[in-house]
Amino acid sequence: MESTTATQTQTATSDANVKTTGSGNGASAATRAIAAPAPAPPLPPSAPLRSGALPQTFYNPTRVIWGEGCAAQVGPHAAKLGAKKVLVLSDPGVVRAGIPKSVVESITSAGLEAEVYSEVEPDPRIEIVEKALEHYRSGGFDVIVAVGGGSAMDTAKAAAILATNPSPLRQYEGWEKFANEPAPLFALPTTVGTASEVTPFLVITDAAAKFKFTIGSPQAAPRIAFLDPLLVLGLPGNVTAATGMDALTHAIESYTSLLSTPISEGLALHAIRLLSANIRTAVANSHNVSAMNGMLVGASVAGLAFSNTRLGNVHAMAHPLGAFWKIPHGVANALMLPHVMEYNALACPVKMIEIAQSMGESLPLGVGGLTEHEAALRAPAAVRRMMADVGIPLRLRDLGVDKASIPDMAQDAMKSANIAINPRKTTINEIIGLYEKAY
Repeated sequence: MESTTATQTQTATSDANVKTTGSGNGASAATRAIAAPAPAPPLPPSAPLRSGALPQTFYNPTRVIWGEGCAAQVGPHAAKLGAKKVLVLSDPGVVRAGIPKSVVESITSAGLEAEVYSEVEPDPRIEIVEKALEHYRSGGFDVIVAVGGGSAMDTAKAAAILATNPSPLRQYEGWEKFANEPAPLFALPTTVGTASEVTPFLVITDAAAKFKFTIGSPQAAPRIAFLDPLLVLGLPGNVTAATGMDALTHAIESYTSLLSTPISEGLALHAIRLLSANIRTAVANSHNVSAMNGMLVGASVAGLAFSNTRLGNVHAMAHPLGAFWKIPHGVANALMLPHVMEYNALACPVKMIEIAQSMGESLPLGVGGLTEHEAALRAPAAVRRMMADVGIPLRLRDLGVDKASIPDMAQDAMKSANIAINPRKTTINEIIGLYEKAY
C-alpha cells in the first residue's frame, strides 16, 4: 500500500474540503434516543454459577459490515449521522503503512472533512486518552473512526466516553458506570485478534498504579464495525501470531465461561474452528486473502461471544503481565492459556474435548482409546503446538519477567471479575501456582 503520514493526509483532506467548526458533541441525528438494553453483568462469586441458573441476555449493539473493500462505506455512513468533520484515530505504524488512506478517501468523497490523529501507543495510558480527547474537542469533530488494533480502538472508545462524560476516566471502571452516550464511533480493525470493534469493553493502563482497568457498557461499543480483509493484508507475522492467539483465547475462555449460553457457545466453537484452520497459513503469508479473512472474521465472532460471557483466568492473569512487564496482550494470553486450560480440564472435560476437536484433534475415546481426562488434555497440547508453530514464546522467563513479581501480579489478577466466572474455582494460591508453571 502507498505510504502516507498523518500530516500528509491532513493536508490532502483540508485542501479537498472547506474547513468547518463545531462543538465536537456530535450532530443530533447521531444520538440514539433509546438506551440499549444491557446484557447481564458478571455474577458475583456467591451466585449459583451455572448456565441458565439466572436469566441471561445475548445482545450486541454493533452493526457489522463485512467484505473486501467495505472501508469505502465509512464516509456515507458518517454522512448519514449528520457529521461534518471526522477524526480518524490510528497509530503511527498503521499510518506509515498507508492503511487509513482508503478510509480518509471514503470520508472526503462523501463531502466531509477528515483528519488523521496517530498519537496512540500500545496498552494506552490514561494520558494518551486525554491527549486524544483534547484533539477531538479542539478540532470540533463529530465522529471518531478508529483504524487500528486494540490499542487504537480502546483509545477511541475512552476518548468517546470522555467527550460526553466528565473526567477522570478511572471512575468508570466496571460495568455501566457512565451515564451519557459517548460520541459516535466507528471501528475498522487492522489486526486479527482484539475484536474491540464489536465489544462493549475497553482496557486502559493506569501507569502510576501499574494496573490495567476495564470499562464496560453496551454504549461503549462502536456504532458500526467494518471488517475489511484488505486492511489486514501484509500484517507482520509476529503481530498476526500474537493477535490471533488473543482471538483464540477469547473464543476458548468464552466457551468455558460459567456465563456461556447456547448462542455464545455456537459462536465460540465456530471461532475456534476458523482461527485454528487459518492461523498457521496467515502467519506464513499474511497476503493470503482467504486465510487473513478467516482470521479477521474468526476474531470478531469470538468477540461477539465473549461480549456476552466475559472470559476467565487467562485474561485476569494476562493484564498484570502487560501492566508490570509490558508484554503484548496477545502474547501474555498465549503464554497463560495452556496452563489455565490444564487447570480447568477437571471442571469442564467435555468442553475441553470439544475444543480439541474444533482445533482438528482426532480423539479415539472408549475401549482402547483415551480416557475423558486424557482427551480433555489434548486441547492444551494442541494450543502448545500452535504456539510453537507460529513463534510464540512458551515461558515467562523468556520475556524478562522477574519471578519475584508473581505475588504482586497475582494480587492484581484476583481483582478481575473474570476470576469469578472461570469454570474452576480459583484462589490466589492457585493463581500464583499458574504463574509459576508458566515461568
